Amino acid sequence: MSPESTHLAPADRSLDDMVLVHAAKAGDIGAFEALVNRYDARALRMAQHLVHNLHDAEDVVQEAFLKAFQHLDQFREDAKFSTWLIRIVVNQGLMMLRKRRATREVPAEDKLGPEDEHLPLDIADWAPNPEQLYRAVELRLILRKTLQALSPALKTVFVLRDIEGLSLEETADALELTVTAVKARSLRARLQLRERLSAYFHDEKQGEPDSASLDSAVLPRS
Repeated sequence: MSPESTHLAPADRSLDDMVLVHAAKAGDIGAFEALVNRYDARALRMAQHLVHNLHDAEDVVQEAFLKAFQHLDQFREDAKFSTWLIRIVVNQGLMMLRKRRATREVPAEDKLGPEDEHLPLDIADWAPNPEQLYRAVELRLILRKTLQALSPALKTVFVLRDIEGLSLEETADALELTVTAVKARSLRARLQLRERLSAYFHDEKQGEPDSASLDSAVLPRS
């Protein structure tokens, strides 16, 4: 693969992915390895956010890529390969969490109820003041712990939207949800995080972090 392929614009990247997918479907193992190399770091980062354990995250990613390879012929090319892969990684991560919680009941908030249709869908920015941002390391540790307290459904939406920067439509596609459901879960996740972080920021007499500072604080993008 040419070095330029690592610097493609999003639209070009999607087209380039399809070239590799077609080659992989035709039996070119090297083409699939190129897809793995392109997305393994991002997949591992997402898995870590979901399962909060590097060893488990590595297992999630390994299993996700294995399933992607085994079921590549089932990939419908009306979607982006990256979106399809994200869906597999998320599903594997949630399976890992379910194994851990085998004896625990799934929280009610995992299910989107009628009341979610009436939640405000425009989420205001959490404006920080400059002093907050230098606390990145401390904030990262706090956020990691706080994220673990979210239900899998809310955490998954928060990771894709606020950390990975997927659009509402991309998140809805990856999770096979409606855009309205993604908006509702995103709001719930932000409100719960804000509530759980409020004591810390109140003690420090600081404002609350916006989504950009949350993004950079949890794990830096590679």
